[in-house]
Amino acid sequence: MVAALGSLLLIGGAIAPAAAADTMRDREWYLDRMQAAEMWKTSTGKGITVAVLDTGVIPSVPELTGRVLAGKNFVEPQRGAHKDSDGHGTAMAMLIAGNGVNGQGVKGLAPDARILPLTVFGSSKESGTNSIPALVAAIRYAADSEAKIINMSLGFEYFLLDEGERAQIQQAVDYGVKRGKLLLAATGNRGDKGNDAAYPAASLGVAGIGAIDKTSSVTKFSVSGPQVALAAPGEDIPIRCGGGTPGYCSSWGTSQATAITSASAALIWSKHPSWTGNQVLRVLMNTAGKPTEGAIPSRYIGYGTIRPRLAVLGDPGNPGPADVNPLVAARSPKSPSPSAPSGSGSPTAASKQSASPAASAKADDDKGIGAMIWVIAGVGVVVVVGAVLLLRRRAAGIRR
Repeated sequence: MVAALGSLLLIGGAIAPAAAADTMRDREWYLDRMQAAEMWKTSTGKGITVAVLDTGVIPSVPELTGRVLAGKNFVEPQRGAHKDSDGHGTAMAMLIAGNGVNGQGVKGLAPDARILPLTVFGSSKESGTNSIPALVAAIRYAADSEAKIINMSLGFEYFLLDEGERAQIQQAVDYGVKRGKLLLAATGNRGDKGNDAAYPAASLGVAGIGAIDKTSSVTKFSVSGPQVALAAPGEDIPIRCGGGTPGYCSSWGTSQATAITSASAALIWSKHPSWTGNQVLRVLMNTAGKPTEGAIPSRYIGYGTIRPRLAVLGDPGNPGPADVNPLVAARSPKSPSPSAPSGSGSPTAASKQSASPAASAKADDDKGIGAMIWVIAGVGVVVVVGAVLLLRRRAAGIRR
């Protein structure tokens, strides 16, 4: 049984040196779009811990100094959670809580949040065979920890899991929701190549995150379907290059969109510390930029594009009951099947228009980096800082 599509992000890549006048902060276009500087006057995510279920997080990178907890490795315990041979987990952590390093490093949207690294993918193909048990154990561990937000910039396509594995993931998700946590997961980067639903994004109670571009349109790679709850910036997102490549790269995918959404939730939760994950999620949904046409939720951006500024600087509205997950209440259990996937092919021009936030919300549009690390066939990356390099990574399936 195939347990995971084990490859991380990058297949191929174009090369472009950074413009001499550009700083990293100049390239983080989504922070300006989201009016991050104004939000930081009110909330920086202080007091909120985000569990990052990923490839591990390197705490010694300048942007994350003092922000990373001990964590745990659920695949190779002897390695701990502070090693990251691929770099994906570290990149996601930086998008959430990076300190920017005087404008030359990646600035996270919630720079005072803390990161709990939980490693669920191994450093080798062989060690990846335990990824499903590791994911389940990590969700439960995070649910019992001080972390309030569980960021899962990863996914396993429906046909790669048997019924028992999907049930195990759902049970772990249910436990996390009951413990008051907010669970966010990438929907996948194969929207134009099969568009198969992935777990845990398709698990009931998890907010699946899609990706939009700088024009506020859903990206063609972002997987669509009923599992999409929200959308965030997902193209041209600068991250630290992984896999031993020096410098910074421009990336795309739903993984990054998920991390940016987690950071948005941290800003809101830091201002309203008595809320539960259900209430933070409801406010994220209520304040999101809605599509101008079509049904809500949209199969492309769900309840809309995240706009945390409205909740941080304005009236967040009624957060609703603490113990009711708005996604569970709105829909019976999601059960996309391999014979009837969540959609197929890329969105048409009309669907892209309907996925765009309303005109009144354009200034608040946010695009999440969505390189959904394990479900994705590949993510393009461009070097934006440092020498001109040709980046390639191999997509290899992890099987058991």
